[in-house]
Amino acid sequence: MGKFAEADAEIAKIFICKKCKGRNKAGVAHCRRCGYKALRPKRREIRAKK
Repeated sequence: MGKFAEADAEIAKIFICKKCKGRNKAGVAHCRRCGYKALRPKRREIRAKK
């Protein structure tokens, strides 16, 4: 989690398309760019670089 609760709440509303990596609003059935139906929620934690 980040420093700002408001920002974390907005990030939680974003879904990412598994095909084209496009950003979508929460609650949509398919991607707005390519129409693909497999969406995943955006990661909430920041991953460390290797």
